[in-house]
Amino acid sequence: MNSSTITPNVTEADGSYRANTQLSFTAATGIAIVFSVIGLIGNFIVFWYLCFRIKKSKYTIYIINLSVADFIFLLFNIVALILFIHTLTSTNPQTEWKASLLIFLEIFSKSGQYSGMYILTALSLERCLSVLFPIWYHCQRPNNLSIIICVSVWILGCTESLIDNLGCPAEAFYKPNTGCTAVQIIVFGLAIVICLPIMLISSFILLFKIKRTFDDQYPQKFYIIIIVAVCVFIISVIPINFVWFFMYFKVLKSDFATVGFFFGSMYCLVLNCTIDPYIYFIIGNKWKKKSSHSIKDALERAFRTEDDENDDSNSNKTSNISNQSNLASPF
Repeated sequence: MNSSTITPNVTEADGSYRANTQLSFTAATGIAIVFSVIGLIGNFIVFWYLCFRIKKSKYTIYIINLSVADFIFLLFNIVALILFIHTLTSTNPQTEWKASLLIFLEIFSKSGQYSGMYILTALSLERCLSVLFPIWYHCQRPNNLSIIICVSVWILGCTESLIDNLGCPAEAFYKPNTGCTAVQIIVFGLAIVICLPIMLISSFILLFKIKRTFDDQYPQKFYIIIIVAVCVFIISVIPINFVWFFMYFKVLKSDFATVGFFFGSMYCLVLNCTIDPYIYFIIGNKWKKKSSHSIKDALERAFRTEDDENDDSNSNKTSNISNQSNLASPF
């Protein structure tokens, strides 16, 4: 839902915005832009370190793509919000080029939003399978599965965004049609019927895994990252999906609710995409033995799994055997 949806509710008869709404809407939008910029910086740092400074693993590939998805959403959302401020303060707010540009921005921002949701779902599901079926998972998992899944969910997210924005324009929010109704049901179903149960079940299984291992050692930080990221997504994004779905079908009809939920959804989506990289930094620095505050060290600790520890252990054993062989050899 873009800013053109709330226009009829907050404008005068000539199309100009009411004087008492300009200041409050501009301030609210400006705060959202500030949070979006903070999120852009955090996601770029995570992307940079995971791509160029830290050894990649099958799980960091998901995090890299999640950071890209969040970055794309925030970037195009910032441009849309700046355009919204221009519309609020302009003497001629209703122009055709703004509507076309908004659709373009919405397509890209929602591509990042939907793709990020599917990437987080795939990550939580794969980590859950590795806990439930460790032998099968380590023996049967294709080496390039992470790349295949990420490419697939990007295609799905971009396709869903195109269908959502081109098949269900803002005008359909006031005059529903059959095509837009079908789109709303599909989008709602993918998020609530498919992604939400997978995230919830996977998180509960990882929580059970943490509870079993916490008495013996600190729980793996990567488990906590997945659980916290899923919780943030569920708390910030899922209620908004219900709200807009009910508003489309006229369960909620208040104009005030439309304006309030527009800004509420904007803040929730920005929060969901902004907070993830800072979750990685905070959890990566938790329980550290040294006083180092290096971003690289924090991210390495955050995304380290037992697979990496086993690989390092096997590598050390191989190295020790090789060194012993060299010492024993007379040549």
